[in-house]
Amino acid sequence: DNCHVYRTTRDLRDLPAYRSELLRRIYKKYFTRSGRVLGRLVGAKDLREDEITELLESVYHCTMCRRCNLECPMGIDNALITRIARVVLSYLNLAPANFTVSVRSQLEGPGRNTSAIPRPAFIDTVEFLNEEIEEITGRKDLGFPMDKVGAEILFVAPASDYVMEADTLMGNAMALSAAGADWTIGTEYYDAINYGLFYSDEALERILRSLHAEAERLKVRKIVVGECGHATKTAKLFSEIFVADSPVEQIESILEFTARAIREGKISLNPEVNPEPVTYHDPCNLGRMGGLFDEPREIIRAAVKQFVEMEPSREANFCCGGGGGTVTVSDLHEFRMRVAGRTKAEQIRASGAKVVAAPCANCKKQLRELAEYYGLDVQVVGVHDLLIRALVV
Repeated sequence: DNCHVYRTTRDLRDLPAYRSELLRRIYKKYFTRSGRVLGRLVGAKDLREDEITELLESVYHCTMCRRCNLECPMGIDNALITRIARVVLSYLNLAPANFTVSVRSQLEGPGRNTSAIPRPAFIDTVEFLNEEIEEITGRKDLGFPMDKVGAEILFVAPASDYVMEADTLMGNAMALSAAGADWTIGTEYYDAINYGLFYSDEALERILRSLHAEAERLKVRKIVVGECGHATKTAKLFSEIFVADSPVEQIESILEFTARAIREGKISLNPEVNPEPVTYHDPCNLGRMGGLFDEPREIIRAAVKQFVEMEPSREANFCCGGGGGTVTVSDLHEFRMRVAGRTKAEQIRASGAKVVAAPCANCKKQLRELAEYYGLDVQVVGVHDLLIRALVV
């Protein structure tokens, strides 16, 4: 029942353990003596096309949220096994086209980002956001500095945010600048997205190296990642594995930075300007897999008048239904709405909130689609969207 997919379908094929078994029985056939000799008697199965098809469909019906791992009495990480299966399938060229096309655009495209934004267009967008920030605050010093060599912090967000999440980005910039941070964004490489996490170690490493190369070009020692679950996870956890030779000394989420700035009195917020009840969605990669539970709640409580928790929340919170990269796969839309996202929709409705804050681009996309699909009377925003109105300049 910990799996939001199985609790909706009650189909044994949606059990995390069954999905792991699909890979295990193939492994047992070809890599264990008992499997080679006894075959089906010990649960081993020959690798056939229908077996590959079932495995492929199954691993992309898992959002890799790791909620199943909370209660597994054997401590088995079924989400990790799902990812291993995806990696193996990718060597057979079996992966969602959106992953491979986006990664190719990020690594080899002229703009070197998943949204294919050319560098001149990116710079124009940033200049527009700076004008917006000046109009909101009356100050020119709260916007985005670009290509500042020797700054302390390199800020990097999903490239898609510059197209779709302007308020979140402006809130990020205003928090950094209002707190007096010495920071910059890069214009040679400006995409925190790393779809390699979902299907390919090779892609994950190459994308991380591109990010760290930009930090080295600008001679910064610290990276702050914008509101994105998988981008934060890959940068914080996998840099130690794949980019151990990087001169970057610290990587953190913008949520950690802003919460600390509020605690230290560097940022003041007026919660009266956000009177509607607000609830918070814990992105799986930030919460269960990243330990960031308190920081976003500190920011929200300082920025709004009414904060209500979903039930359950924190470690036990349910996935939005679009995790593991599934939100980007158009063929899975009906599955995400009807099955994977149903539990989350019920959570949101039960909270009674009018605003859902989610510091993750993928989560926000999924939650907005759920709100439309289920007729939920809520607005979905980023955490720093709330800061824009509440910031005392």
